[in-house]
Amino acid sequence: MSTVSTQTTCNSSTSMAPTFLLVGMPGLSAVPSWWAVPLVTLYLLSALGNGAILWIIVMERALHRPMYVFLSLLSASDVGLATALMPTLLGLALADVHVISASACLLQMFFVHVFSVMESSVLLTMALDRALAICRPLHYPTLFTSGFISKIVLAIAFRCLGLHLPLPFLLAHMPYCRPQVLTHSYCLHPDVTRLACPGTWGAVYSLFVVLSAMGLDPLLIFFSYGLIGKVLQGFGSSEERWKAGQTCVAHLSAVVLFYVPMILLALIDRLRLPVPQSAHTLLSYVHFLLPPLLNPILYSVKMKEIRERILKRLQSRKVGFSP
Repeated sequence: MSTVSTQTTCNSSTSMAPTFLLVGMPGLSAVPSWWAVPLVTLYLLSALGNGAILWIIVMERALHRPMYVFLSLLSASDVGLATALMPTLLGLALADVHVISASACLLQMFFVHVFSVMESSVLLTMALDRALAICRPLHYPTLFTSGFISKIVLAIAFRCLGLHLPLPFLLAHMPYCRPQVLTHSYCLHPDVTRLACPGTWGAVYSLFVVLSAMGLDPLLIFFSYGLIGKVLQGFGSSEERWKAGQTCVAHLSAVVLFYVPMILLALIDRLRLPVPQSAHTLLSYVHFLLPPLLNPILYSVKMKEIRERILKRLQSRKVGFSP
């Protein structure tokens, strides 16, 4: 950790220094190599689970429906997010590398936030999809046509790229008045912006990006589920309510898993709560790494059609390979 303290002094300047310094999990710097094993295992399981969902949705024409198209986008964003995080996490775990160049940091920051906003956008779209399917079942088939779904996909892509493409260029030209030590094991734009000089207008744009996506989306999602809950109350029996609402269980679980750690992190940062750095770091890992791992499990368990078709494909391949 002497490298960190030395570099901290060197990087305290009024312009962007060539490097940033990452903070790993406290207490693991002395034995960095062992926690690479759970990281690699987690990544491989995430890639396998999300890859299986992408594969089954592409292969099965019966699953080429709005809900499953959005699920495939969610799986793609999960794989992209986990992949964007791995370089610095594995660098810290395998070699205790805390130094990252400014260009690599800004590149990682771009992809991490693009896939985060993509995941948030897809979760919002899935909530609106379920709200319309339950609240307006007669209008749903005529509204969610293939052309309309294509427009939604393009809108999500435009939103992700349009919001975050200017940020690396803005941050690269902002003046920095603080030691360029980040508080996470990866580069995030609120973390980088925090190091800029007071009054820098790029920080205002960074705040706008956070509020327009991660602030607005959960409000709209929970509003959609409020409408769904109101409609389900009008159903006759509890069995009918459960049958109508069970398709929302997996999605609501994914929403809670993605947003609750993020909201807790925001509250800790804004209110400056006395939370140990280890707990803060662990919470950030939960926010970024658990959804890619658990989302495939949630959807394969809760969605009977996904589960049955994956098992059917696996059984047919097993029969084909048998002597």
